[in-house]
Amino acid sequence: MPKISQSDLAAYLDEALPAEAMAALEEALRQDPQLAAQLGRIIERRDAGVHSLGDIWRRSRLSCPTREQLGSHLLGVLNHDESDFIVFHIETIGCRYCQANLDDLKQQHAVAAAQAEQTTKRRRKYFQSSAGLLKTAKR
Repeated sequence: MPKISQSDLAAYLDEALPAEAMAALEEALRQDPQLAAQLGRIIERRDAGVHSLGDIWRRSRLSCPTREQLGSHLLGVLNHDESDFIVFHIETIGCRYCQANLDDLKQQHAVAAAQAEQTTKRRRKYFQSSAGLLKTAKR
């Protein structure tokens, strides 16, 4: 793994790195006591209440799109720039938090679509089974 920066370690603590990078950094922490000590100092700073603007930005997920924006992206109703940002944020930045939200929204959408399909089939069966009765009732 290339040189690990303070921001990489902070992102590791916030679980903001892609899964592969998290695993590689965890392995590096196991093998390098100096790196583990550096991580310990970051934790001590956080526990002491020392926060930078970047720390607050990352922990508050200020650059993450809202769940509503993710849902709009999934439905394809966002403008091009907003949609491009979401794709960049998830695919390039690798935000696992937003990816989990998007996966959950996709699953909910699939469940809703399946339920709608079942309702449509049920209505069609009711109509087909009662269509003959409606013809005889008019006579």
